[in-house]
Amino acid sequence: MTSKENVMADETMRSEDRQATGVGAGSLHIGIDVGSTTVKLAILDEDRDVKFSVYRRHHADVRATIVEVLAEAAKAQDAAGGAFGSQTMTIAITGSGGLLLAQWLGVEFVQEVIASKTAVETFIPATDVAIELGGEDAKIIYFDQGIEQRMNGTCAGGTGAFIDQMASLLNTDAGGLNELAQGATTIYPIASRCGVFAKTDVQPLLNEGARKEDIAASIFQSVVTQTISGLACGRPIRGHVAFLGGPLQYLPELRKRFYETLELDDEHIIVPENAHLFVASGCAIAGAASETVKAELLSDVLDRLKNLGDIQGSEVVRLPPLFADEGEYARFKQRHDGECVRRGELMDYEGTAYLGIDAGSTTFKAALIGEDGALLWSHYASNKGDVLGCARAALTNLYNDMPVNADTGEPLVRIGHATVTGYGEHLLLEALRVDSGEIETVAHLRGAQEMLPGVEFILDIGGQDMKCLRVKDGVIDHIMLNEACSSGCGSFIESFATGLNLGVAEFAQTAIEAKRPVDLGSRCTVFMNSRVKQAQKEGATVGDIAAGLAISVIKNALFKVIKIRDPHDVGTKVIVQGGTFLNDAVLRAFEQLSEVEAVRPDIAGNMGAFGAALLARERYQEAVAREARKAEAGDSWSSEFDAAEGSVEVVSSLLSLEQLAALSPTQKTVRCKACSNHCLLTVNDFGVDDVTGKHRRFITGNRCEKGAGTFDESKSAVPNLYEYKSQRLFGYEPLAPEDAPRGSVGIPRALNQYENYPFWFTFFTKLGWRVVLSDPSTKKTYEAGIESMPSESVCYPAKLSHGHIMNLLDKHPDFIWFPCSKWERQEDEGAGNHFNCPIVASYPEALRLNIDELRTSDVELLTPWLPYDQKEHLKKRLFVELVEAHPELMGAAGAPTQAEVDAAVDAAWAEDEAFKRDIRAKGEETLAWMEATGTHGIVLAGRPYHNDPEINHAIPELLTSFGLAVLTEDSIAHLGQLERPIRLVDQWMYHTRLYAAAKVATERADLDLVQLNSFGCGLDALTTDQVQEILEAAGKVYTVLKIDEVSNLGAARIRVRSLLAALKDQADEQAEAERTPCGCPAVSFDPDKFLASPEAAIDAKTGVTEGRIAAEIARTVPRTFTEKAAPEVAERFKQREGATTEFPRAVFTQEMKDAGYTILCPQMAPIHFDLLMDIFQRNGYNLELLPSVDHGAVDAGLKYVNNDICYPSVLVTGQIMEAVMSGRYDTDKLAVIITQTGGGCRATNYISLIRKALASVGLPHIPVIALSFKDLGESNPGFKVTPSMLLQAAYAIFYGDLLMMALYRTRPYEVEEGSANRLFDHWMTTCKAQLRSGLKRGEFKKTVRRIVEDFDTLPLAGEGLKPRVGVVGEILVKFHPTANNQIVDVIEREGCEAVVPGLAEFFLFGIAGGIFQKDPLGRSAKGALGSRIGLWAIAKMRAPVTKALQDSSRFEPPADIYELAEYASEILSLCNSMGEGWLLTAEMVELIKTGAPNVVCTQPFACLPNHVVGKAVIKELRRRYPESNIVAVDYDPGASEVNQLNRIKLMISVAKANLADKEAEAKKARDRFVDAGRPQAVQEEAGALEIETERA
Repeated sequence: MTSKENVMADETMRSEDRQATGVGAGSLHIGIDVGSTTVKLAILDEDRDVKFSVYRRHHADVRATIVEVLAEAAKAQDAAGGAFGSQTMTIAITGSGGLLLAQWLGVEFVQEVIASKTAVETFIPATDVAIELGGEDAKIIYFDQGIEQRMNGTCAGGTGAFIDQMASLLNTDAGGLNELAQGATTIYPIASRCGVFAKTDVQPLLNEGARKEDIAASIFQSVVTQTISGLACGRPIRGHVAFLGGPLQYLPELRKRFYETLELDDEHIIVPENAHLFVASGCAIAGAASETVKAELLSDVLDRLKNLGDIQGSEVVRLPPLFADEGEYARFKQRHDGECVRRGELMDYEGTAYLGIDAGSTTFKAALIGEDGALLWSHYASNKGDVLGCARAALTNLYNDMPVNADTGEPLVRIGHATVTGYGEHLLLEALRVDSGEIETVAHLRGAQEMLPGVEFILDIGGQDMKCLRVKDGVIDHIMLNEACSSGCGSFIESFATGLNLGVAEFAQTAIEAKRPVDLGSRCTVFMNSRVKQAQKEGATVGDIAAGLAISVIKNALFKVIKIRDPHDVGTKVIVQGGTFLNDAVLRAFEQLSEVEAVRPDIAGNMGAFGAALLARERYQEAVAREARKAEAGDSWSSEFDAAEGSVEVVSSLLSLEQLAALSPTQKTVRCKACSNHCLLTVNDFGVDDVTGKHRRFITGNRCEKGAGTFDESKSAVPNLYEYKSQRLFGYEPLAPEDAPRGSVGIPRALNQYENYPFWFTFFTKLGWRVVLSDPSTKKTYEAGIESMPSESVCYPAKLSHGHIMNLLDKHPDFIWFPCSKWERQEDEGAGNHFNCPIVASYPEALRLNIDELRTSDVELLTPWLPYDQKEHLKKRLFVELVEAHPELMGAAGAPTQAEVDAAVDAAWAEDEAFKRDIRAKGEETLAWMEATGTHGIVLAGRPYHNDPEINHAIPELLTSFGLAVLTEDSIAHLGQLERPIRLVDQWMYHTRLYAAAKVATERADLDLVQLNSFGCGLDALTTDQVQEILEAAGKVYTVLKIDEVSNLGAARIRVRSLLAALKDQADEQAEAERTPCGCPAVSFDPDKFLASPEAAIDAKTGVTEGRIAAEIARTVPRTFTEKAAPEVAERFKQREGATTEFPRAVFTQEMKDAGYTILCPQMAPIHFDLLMDIFQRNGYNLELLPSVDHGAVDAGLKYVNNDICYPSVLVTGQIMEAVMSGRYDTDKLAVIITQTGGGCRATNYISLIRKALASVGLPHIPVIALSFKDLGESNPGFKVTPSMLLQAAYAIFYGDLLMMALYRTRPYEVEEGSANRLFDHWMTTCKAQLRSGLKRGEFKKTVRRIVEDFDTLPLAGEGLKPRVGVVGEILVKFHPTANNQIVDVIEREGCEAVVPGLAEFFLFGIAGGIFQKDPLGRSAKGALGSRIGLWAIAKMRAPVTKALQDSSRFEPPADIYELAEYASEILSLCNSMGEGWLLTAEMVELIKTGAPNVVCTQPFACLPNHVVGKAVIKELRRRYPESNIVAVDYDPGASEVNQLNRIKLMISVAKANLADKEAEAKKARDRFVDAGRPQAVQEEAGALEIETERA
């Protein structure tokens, strides 16, 4: 602790304002902080000195720990010798685990952050920012401009629990980690987004021998990075920074990493004493200051606590037990106890044996088998982070266990061949000279086939990886691995068990006996943690939690990793293996959920090693046969004398016992200079090899083969189109400064520039600007932009763009150009649209709003919206947006003319075409070269920006290192012609390319596709399924690689090698089938092998071949990018028949309507949809609205849609599938209807998701009707919406909005409980009846007036005295109570009034798009006029509502759509139209201006448009409206309700604190705004409104 730290803590502890909080003199105050992992208790006296304190881990038994802690406090004595138990004191509880307890005990509850804030303001008032890390919560509180708090919402990477998990990997605890970190010299990049990702970074470092000291410091650094990027969300941490919470109190090395990263000097660091008791102390003070607190005897509270018994809460859903009774468990045990592998006795064995080693991520396994395959010896141990040490120990034991000849001492068992598999494969191949290596998937398959011949499905759950192999005819047909998350793996269960103070075996036993397992969902480990905490608070037993975990592990495996739709997909012959399945509870959960009786071998944890041993035996036999053939051939050629030489014995090169003992590896780290990556390499040296005389080295940390010392020149000749494209894209030479009369323009190497840079470079160069490109991305680029990222869940490519802007600011061009573009140019006429994804389209706006340096720099960032897809309109807009808008940037040459701009656009357009033509020519050339040389190729298909090596983590180089040619999706997409309609609504240009490239891959024997998918990319939840369907329909293997900021390629390598193994098996089978028996020696010549050898490839790749190919291709490539290749050209590149991509769509016919088909409609907004139903029924449609969503619908949704899809899609599909499968309906007389917006967000694909789900259960004949204003290429002749139905629907929506507003406005203040709901129900019934019989305008007018009058006169008390909290966000989450976890109820329960903007605005916003996008994006003038007329007509229809609200004393009419547009346009462009678009921003501004500055912005986890129009505008809103108090909450099936509640409650507690003065100010401001903004003609109305506002 620095002297500064001490002084501050002491000074402030004694601060003079003690009496201000209303704490009585001479009294004691107790604060209890129930955290996620610990309980803290502090007793304070009136001087606020801590008189007694306890800090204890509760190991999930919260209640018992609190009893224990309170009992200790009661026994403890004060200074005068009196026991605290007999003294009266105020008692308050805080913390994530305290709420229910406070309710049960009837004591004061203080919101955690309020407790923290109180303590900071009391003890360390100089604080500007407090960073607090807890067990699973991380918080940052800003004090410098009012209170603003950030809390981890979607991930607990970088918290105390995460540090514990990491420490256990290093075989130490958090304190040990701290000690290790003191000796660090190197920091490795470790991902902190997720504990699991971090493990996948740490594990290889350990396996590869990096120093533990360095790893420890790197772990702490990753915590710092996660805290800043995940929590600050765009707000820098400046000023005096206080460090609070257990981890920061006890881990000085962690603090040190914070100090360095934040560049803090001693003066600005505050580390108070007792930081771990801070929240408990603040709770004691805040509790004592509360008006409702009462002082009582501590012993009384203790008695009440002991008498609670086992009272249980009811928020957490419970499941049926795993076993109904003892008998069922006994039968289960008996069946599985019989599944044993054949064994032999090592001591009795003589001859050759075969060794298999599986060096896994957390465990080390080995198996020795005899000639007959019987298991002679096995070994299973945790590797404790030291793979090599573990392997040495195991081998030494094996050598010592082997029988020897009693007389000669010679060993009787000889190891013929050893094969290694798993994470540590390469290390052990070098270090121990193991004979061969094999990819783990193949080893597992081999073991399973031995155990269960004809096996169809293998599920292996290991320490951190989950592998699932689907096997067809003995060949791996499909491989699934967990990419991004290892929730639900063995180490996860292990760390949970440790947290509960149990061994894994006891843990399993308690789960088996549990009566009411807890439903923990199937998402992130940490979300599960918070669900577990919730269950603990509600009194669930350890067994219930253990059983719940077992079930969720399997749910995760089946629904999330394997994405299984139908249990029968797993087949009947199923093997489960991996150590996790030794847990009976997990096995039982698998059998229950998959409805199959699986085989669990008794060596379930050792199957990889067993399979490797079987492979070793086969390889030995092959080697022996090879030697015999050689000898045979030799005999026929040579004399007797030579023949003796020929019989060479096959021996293993494995180190002997003596060599093992002598092995002493050394290690150093160096920077690689071989290419621009400059990787940090770890070099392990195992000494000089006695056979070759060279050093045996193992090098890791390299992204490409150069650093590893295994660089193979011949393989570098394999084409890598990623490399070619990078050169072609960014290899332009900018003008010299003296040749650039207009100055310089900066362009970031990010997002859409990976597609459009050739265009913009040419455009600016032609006009005399020098183009300055940002530097290539590195990890540093990411770190440079970390403080300004507004959303922690946006994709990595978007995060990197922040760093590129920072890099350009350092280069100081005259301005930075990063335009937004809703549409990319259409390449495929068959596609329905050609949008950019919402991030590529609009992310430059997020950069402009969040990078603070742009405010202080004189370099401006220009982000105009441009019609990039329309050449002629683009010319006009560029003149307006660049030349007219910014005359100051035109440099010495002055402003260019329109004609000059036109010429520059023509030149740029031509260069763009040339760039695309070159890429396509290169693609065709590579395909021809592959054919000529017999090389296999991979289309590494992603988005243009996946070309960035920092994003693709050198995966292209990984592929070329296997001798594979690498192509980009845009190099061959023009050769693919899709049969349409495909299943998806095909409307994103980059993705249209993906599907076409997949089609080409299906038509070639020498080409396969690997898809790159950025973590958090919402659209890929759709595209990955579509690409998979195209490939698998044609019998191709589908592989997807999920990539993120994590650069560990372990999973990628496994996938790529597994793909190669699968391809080899398929090729072998084919060859086998084609091979004819014949006695010719040529049969043994394998042409494939010969052609695939690098030498052969090089021979074939002569300049002549290449030149001829290139010349031929140049003639055939389409001239422009809108053209596909000519049919005869495409035909020439075909090698095999693909399968059709057409997805047949069932149509809803007039006959179906007449036959009274039931049409199921999912519930999306309960009030509005209830009203709409009657209109359809009146018009002869048998529509049935599904009941509001229950838990089952969420599970059904997860089962039938890709789990990365957004929550609304899960809910909608889940509701429908639950109903369809319920047996309540005749599926031959059933249809489904769904509303579709038709924009660029993934919600446009509800139809395709529902169709996929229906097809997957064998019901593709059920028609899916899309109700949309846009043309989505759908046709349903039996369902027509007439103008009169539209009119009635408009009335229904107006009614819904009015009733919702009236209810929410009055219910919080009703005098008689239930009166508002009764009035609401009465009017709902009336409105429904009117709509059922057909509503007339006169009746509508009258009803509206009466509704307002009735609610105006409802008796209320204390009206307007509660904080008003607005709810905005994604449309379904905003209106659907299940989707938003009953947010309106939460707000009202917390003593506030909810304000939810209406649904009508969403439709108005959709219509208004035509007006606001006409000029910037070149939409038609006719469309804009239509929009204006539409808005006018709707305003006229809605006039009675507006009038009634204006005349009311209690309500105000909502702002009209033009006023809303004006609000939004001050902050961002009105071209933001995807999702809720600019309306979301406008609604937040309207709420702030109308006295509801407290806003919850709701969105599904990783909702793409909301990254920009929601999260990215919050900072700017706070700047413009300091009173705004906004919290963004992500919802998804596994999200932690506790966490959501905590964050909403915090926002509300800040709201209450701000209420009095701020509300009055906002009202005045609104009145002034209304006065100023209304045209003079309606002056009286404005006046009346002013009076009403005052009266309210």
